[in-house]
Amino acid sequence: MSISNEEFFKKVVAHCKEYGFVFPSSEIYDGLSAVYDYGSRGIPLKNNLRQYWWQSMTRVHKNIVGIDAAIFMHPRVWKASGHVDGFSDPMIDNKDSKKRYRADQLIEDYIDKQDAKIQKEVEKASMRFGDSFDEKKYRETNPRVLEYQAKIDRAASVLKEGLENDNLKMIKDFIVEQNIVCPISGTCNWTDIRQFNLMYSTQMNATDGGEDALFLRPETAQGIFVNFLNVQKTARMKIPFGIAQTGKAFRNEIVARQFIMRMKEFEQMEMQFFVRPGTEIEWYNQWKESRMKWHLAMGIKPEHYRFHEHDKLAHYANAAVDIEYQFPFGFKELEGIHSRTDFDLSRHQEFSGKKIKYHDPELNESYTPYVIETSIGLDRLFLMTMCENLKDETLDNGETRTVLCVHPSLAPVKAAIMPLVNKDGLPELADEIYKKLHLDFDCFIEEKDSIGKRYRRQDAIGTPFCITVDHESLNDNAVTVRDRDTMEQKRVAIAELHPLISSKVNMNILLSKLD
Repeated sequence: MSISNEEFFKKVVAHCKEYGFVFPSSEIYDGLSAVYDYGSRGIPLKNNLRQYWWQSMTRVHKNIVGIDAAIFMHPRVWKASGHVDGFSDPMIDNKDSKKRYRADQLIEDYIDKQDAKIQKEVEKASMRFGDSFDEKKYRETNPRVLEYQAKIDRAASVLKEGLENDNLKMIKDFIVEQNIVCPISGTCNWTDIRQFNLMYSTQMNATDGGEDALFLRPETAQGIFVNFLNVQKTARMKIPFGIAQTGKAFRNEIVARQFIMRMKEFEQMEMQFFVRPGTEIEWYNQWKESRMKWHLAMGIKPEHYRFHEHDKLAHYANAAVDIEYQFPFGFKELEGIHSRTDFDLSRHQEFSGKKIKYHDPELNESYTPYVIETSIGLDRLFLMTMCENLKDETLDNGETRTVLCVHPSLAPVKAAIMPLVNKDGLPELADEIYKKLHLDFDCFIEEKDSIGKRYRRQDAIGTPFCITVDHESLNDNAVTVRDRDTMEQKRVAIAELHPLISSKVNMNILLSKLD
């Protein structure tokens, strides 16, 4: 029996907690809104995703190097980047529920509902007309679909014009006009909209005089830009080249929701690629293609991705696109690719008073490089991995199993070693096998419960191999290896375990698809 997207997402969240992937932070104190901790199964999966990204940047590409910039940066960095004056969201409160929302997200949710109505009409028509159904023509001619589409177009137009012109009254009037209500109170009793800066501020010293005020970084990119000259000179890099970085960022989100999709403390993986002015669009298109290839290499269904070109460009960009993934709550941004022109380096040159130029030996001239940015949220990537790969399967015998079909090289545990019984020398042999494998692979010894229950537990956390040690193993130095995906079992010599596991879980299997 199929379940709704909402029910499936609840299942994903519950699965993350039950099997040690993600916990609410400070849960024994009733938690902290929009802050989460990664558990014993979550952190190796997160680390593997990070390593896949890092190695794909710094190993596959010979002209990309990495840094790790500090979270604390000089306050003028954020003045130069525009975050002090322009990093805000439109905030609105419901007077009855006392709950706070982002006004733009209220309208985006309204658009999603209209789009869902269109999809429902299309699905009904498809069932009614069968193979003769022309979806494109139906979308262009059906009166009800056209009515819903007109509402979407108007909402998008109001949102775009209101944000571009800082006309917050226009946005509120639309919310009231369309009777967009608070999900808690069910009323349309809204306050006026006001802008809310998303940066957290703190102090460098004990005194609170203001002159030492700092911000927790809201993105990792600026640490790359201010280190451009340091990296270029010490790593002896020539244009074009990139600088990659992963690290924590912090945003005081007005409405944090959808589990780890939108958090106050999160991790970014960003690469800034510096190019010769005039070549940026060519490189932008190359990175757009390259990044989609990276995603698809993990085995994600292509139809679950789409490119979303930006209608409204940031003031510093001349091209921008999002790679969106179809989460259970709709298509949402997973990664951004932006052509940032020379805005960042020029601003830091202006505010620091330091010359930030690159001398191009081929042209024999100096210029401010243009930048192509790729930026992906690691937590969102983690959530996508769970949503894409968590399956309920009905077996031939009528039983069901829950399995996390994550790519073996990304799985948090690569092999579970299972002594059939906890006696007769089987635990000791299992321990010997563990010692042969554990330095190269994440593995552990699983002793509790029947073999069937142990298989189910390992399926649920995505373990590619289950290795059963039985009494026969004491005589033939072989074990039974069960494959997660096919559930096939075969007898394998203990001496052959290492190459067998490596053939499926080595990270180079993924990286070779990109090289």
